[in-house]
Amino acid sequence: MTTYDDRASLTDLTTTAERVRTSVEGVIEGKPEVVRLSLTVLLAEGHLLIEDVPGVGKTMLAKALARSIDCSVRRIQFTPDLLPSDITGVSIFDQQRRDFEFKPGAIFAQIVIGDEINRASPKTQSALLESMEERQVTIDGQSYELPSPFMVVATQNPVEMEGTYPLPEAQRDRFMARVSIGYPSAEAELQMLDVHGGVSPLDDLQPVAHAHDIVKLIDAVRTVHVADSVRRYAVDLVGATRNHADIRLGASPRATLHLLRAAKAAAALSGRDYALPDDVQALAVAVLAHRLLPTAQAQLNRRTAEQVVLEILQRTPVPTGDGGHSQGRQVAGMPGGPGGGVGGPGGPLYGRQAGVRRL
Repeated sequence: MTTYDDRASLTDLTTTAERVRTSVEGVIEGKPEVVRLSLTVLLAEGHLLIEDVPGVGKTMLAKALARSIDCSVRRIQFTPDLLPSDITGVSIFDQQRRDFEFKPGAIFAQIVIGDEINRASPKTQSALLESMEERQVTIDGQSYELPSPFMVVATQNPVEMEGTYPLPEAQRDRFMARVSIGYPSAEAELQMLDVHGGVSPLDDLQPVAHAHDIVKLIDAVRTVHVADSVRRYAVDLVGATRNHADIRLGASPRATLHLLRAAKAAAALSGRDYALPDDVQALAVAVLAHRLLPTAQAQLNRRTAEQVVLEILQRTPVPTGDGGHSQGRQVAGMPGGPGGGVGGPGGPLYGRQAGVRRL
């Protein structure tokens, strides 16, 4: 049993996260909710899939996040001729030592940027499966641990599908969240012309946090309390995707775990040591939608997975601070951090006052 009585660590988390957020937002104009989701996934020990049309800043976001943290960074440009050994590494026979020596691949970094991941073959994509789930690489029967923190930030375009390989379900399920940056507003685009018109803002971007700071923050996120009612709410949301008429493949148990971890990180970023149903609601679309496979009829009716998740959020009863449930409600579906929530800060059901055993 882990107890949480160190408010200083939570204060450190919000302070450090604010520095990183400010640094990244200096490069990515007008998208604070996207930057916040990236930080949430990082602190929740997850991986992020950025999917959008070309030219909206997918790779720029990944690079800005990586450069804002003083840690090792590798960028992999996925192409059809990329081999699995280029990612994981290979054992080479050393003539002098008369033995095999392991040469680490590009995956051996704390933040790995996978650019246009869907342009590599399924065989190469599968090289990431063990790394993303178990944070290790196995070559010739020998396992090699990856550094900590470890995060894969992958990008892909939903257009220009010629010569690409759609991510298999097992690969998509490894990503904690998917985000689409979208086009900037007119004001943000004007500001971008001023900032990016001369030199790239990445050139002047300096680290504002160290890798060991991020490891400590991840440990602090693990101590965030989640009440039984909030856990049940997450299970109900994920379970509803498996029984929906428009979905032929619902979210996996891994999705439930990812949703809960992300909710804990979002709560910590909001300065709370307990999670609320609002945290689960705000992250449900980003965490669940990319894992769902709509039926053929739903696709003909142009029903998206995002619409299905929002419908489930409206229908699923939300636990309230008095121990009951209220009717599901409309949510924006963006990963913004709720400031209060059902029952209010430190409410009797979700806060530390409940005296419930910690995770």
